[in-house]
Amino acid sequence: MVRLRFAPSPTGWLHIGGLRTALFNYLYAKKMDGEFILRIEDTDRTRYVEGAVENLLDALKWSGIENDEGPKFVDGELKEVGDYGPYTQSNRLEIYRKYVDELIEKDKAYYCFCDKDRLDEVRKAREIKGLMPKYDGFCRAIPLDEAKKRVAAGEPYVVRMKLPKNVDISFDDLVRGKITINTDDMDDQVLLKSDGFPTYHMAVVVDDHLMGVTHIVRGEEWLPSTPKHIFLYEALGWEKPTYVHLPTVLNKDRKKLSKRQGDVAVEDFRAKGYLPEALVNYLALIGWSPEGEEEILSMDQMIKEFDFSRVSKTGGIFDLEKLNWTNAHYIRNTDSEKLLDLAKPYMVKALGISEEEIDNDHEHYVIMMDAFKENAETLEVLAEKCKLLMPGDFEVEEEAKEWLANENVPAIKTAIKELLDGEELTLEYAKGFMKQVREKTGAKGKDLFMPTRALLTGVVHGPEFDKCLYLLGKEEILRRIDL
Repeated sequence: MVRLRFAPSPTGWLHIGGLRTALFNYLYAKKMDGEFILRIEDTDRTRYVEGAVENLLDALKWSGIENDEGPKFVDGELKEVGDYGPYTQSNRLEIYRKYVDELIEKDKAYYCFCDKDRLDEVRKAREIKGLMPKYDGFCRAIPLDEAKKRVAAGEPYVVRMKLPKNVDISFDDLVRGKITINTDDMDDQVLLKSDGFPTYHMAVVVDDHLMGVTHIVRGEEWLPSTPKHIFLYEALGWEKPTYVHLPTVLNKDRKKLSKRQGDVAVEDFRAKGYLPEALVNYLALIGWSPEGEEEILSMDQMIKEFDFSRVSKTGGIFDLEKLNWTNAHYIRNTDSEKLLDLAKPYMVKALGISEEEIDNDHEHYVIMMDAFKENAETLEVLAEKCKLLMPGDFEVEEEAKEWLANENVPAIKTAIKELLDGEELTLEYAKGFMKQVREKTGAKGKDLFMPTRALLTGVVHGPEFDKCLYLLGKEEILRRIDL
């Protein structure tokens, strides 16, 4: 069975690049009727952020990506689900230690007693010579018996992998083809830190093997590390998995996305009112192209069509305008009742009303969604647009001011007052309202609609005018034409 995993570190909010990695793992796992595993890689305790795991799970669930194994909320309680746990690395320390010891006994790893000062000196000396900064192998030759005595005496140490000299390590990547790196260009990577925690390189190999992971799908920044992992697989006598290294998600300047340049966390986009279906749809197309030219794809469609053969080698550009176009499409095609439920928190904030008020006048606000959803890029923008038809003062744009000087304005005001006198402004009545205004005034086309829009809304472009009239209501319309 195909088994894939997403293994983030709990160091903060989920990055959209991380979401795309999770998505590609999920799509392929589901396409192949396999399993999607979530594993928490928390061995770097200095960067651990409280609550990050809960946020991660929430962000993935919101995105429509749910793991088969690993940490999950079950009946509101955080639990680990699956037969290969623990799925959190800090709970697996004894497991890693077992395989570190095995590597030492096989002469594939060694104890290193070099302190920070010496390591800094080695690094500086190599940098001066223009060489790659790496460990000089000072402790490689220490006999194992002597090293064990020093360990027993309490001397601080780490454990490093013992790479062979001048050996090519090769592997096949489903995106990049065959990759070969010589061990002389690699470092004797630390496998076990002085605090007893494994490094990523040790933990990831042990976990992926023991959890039966068949495909390692991760960012291209891990390419240089993969030969080290291949070495460990071979040293431990394990079958190595299939590797897939994804192109980086870049900004328009073709640089790695950075918080300094804008939003990068899933939570940022969620807070602004991007729909999960839209964000996931857009992210899938950064670095992957389906066979057809269709740009709007459901999760089921993506699962059906996804294949690593169509993943690009080059970094995909995160284009906010394109995301906005995608999100606007999803908003426009969302049922207005459902859209109101989604937009409610944004409406409360933008309009200064309560959820109870919205619920009490449910149909009114559903029609408001229907009126404004055609041209809204986000739920936040949608809610802001709704201000236009809420009771109270409103600003008049410059173009509208020009139309308010139109010669038809006085007649339009009079006609509106006459047509509303004694009438209930239902949606049905609103649909034929402007026809009646035209008949009374003789004004038509732009000379009718532009002044009327300007008069009632302060703008000359907006949603269907019958909906505008209905949503404003009789009382507010009469108030506005007398301003």
